[in-house]
Amino acid sequence: MSKAPAKIKKPDARIKLLDAALRVIRMKGYTATTVDDLCREAGVTKGAFFHHFKSKDDLAVAAADYWSEVTGGLFEQAPYHQHADPLDRVLGYVDFRKEILRGEVSEFTCLVGTMVQEVYDTSPAIRDACNRSITGHAATLVADIEAAARQRGVDIPGGAAALALYTQVVLQGSFVLVKASNDASIAENSIDHLKRYIELLFSRA
Repeated sequence: MSKAPAKIKKPDARIKLLDAALRVIRMKGYTATTVDDLCREAGVTKGAFFHHFKSKDDLAVAAADYWSEVTGGLFEQAPYHQHADPLDRVLGYVDFRKEILRGEVSEFTCLVGTMVQEVYDTSPAIRDACNRSITGHAATLVADIEAAARQRGVDIPGGAAALALYTQVVLQGSFVLVKASNDASIAENSIDHLKRYIELLFSRA
């Protein structure tokens, strides 16, 4: 007797709301996004929202952590990790950031970068969650930068962590200018300049 097919577990209301936050906040901005917007996008009731989150700010903190989880999985599986040379892995990361500039502006820009620009002075909890996300992502580059510097005898100004954070400065800054101009090529050009800077820093012009 054959077994009945396993039921596919549907995402619960909490996950639906977090996924909705990733879409809606990047499109409308945090301040303009309402609880009603999130519930409508997620297909859940306001009762379900307040069952899982005390407030919109509470959801935003959770969304920042969820963003780190979702994007972390994407970058962990990215092909640049397969390079044997640590510098090639760093440059491959930069190339990968350019490759994923696809779709509408809201589809490739950063949730936490969007939120922190709006609430850095009014919501310390959201600000700190966004900082955790951005600096945590930058930290994933530090080991490869350090290995590449040792291998080539290069002294990184400010250290490997500073260069890792600088990659995020370029990316987040380019996203602001892309939104201001509605021109994705600004991000592409900025990433090209970032790659050239790293190549020159490691004497691989």
